[in-house]
Amino acid sequence: MDFYKGHFKNYPVTPGVILTECMAQIGLVCLGIYLIKDLNENSAVALSSTEIEFLKPVFPNEKVTVISEKIYFRFNKLKCKVTMLNEQSEIVCEGTIAGIIKVN
Repeated sequence: MDFYKGHFKNYPVTPGVILTECMAQIGLVCLGIYLIKDLNENSAVALSSTEIEFLKPVFPNEKVTVISEKIYFRFNKLKCKVTMLNEQSEIVCEGTIAGIIKVN
């Protein structure tokens, strides 16, 4: 993957922005789509804020698991507690991610 080349020379780890994007796509967007599945097919989810704490590195080819819990979903705003685990079920990073759901 291109983001490893030269980014962390001799010690490649996955950048936090990539981990955050993964957490947002799975933990916020997928949950948002599920919550509004019966409303409208043309709806969209947009990220509005993140607050993530990084605790352990994620190395190339390491598999991770993302778990998301709804904190609240009201007035088209979804806020989630999102946790990423490594293959040993250790917490890699965790935090809150919020977004706006546009219902067409």
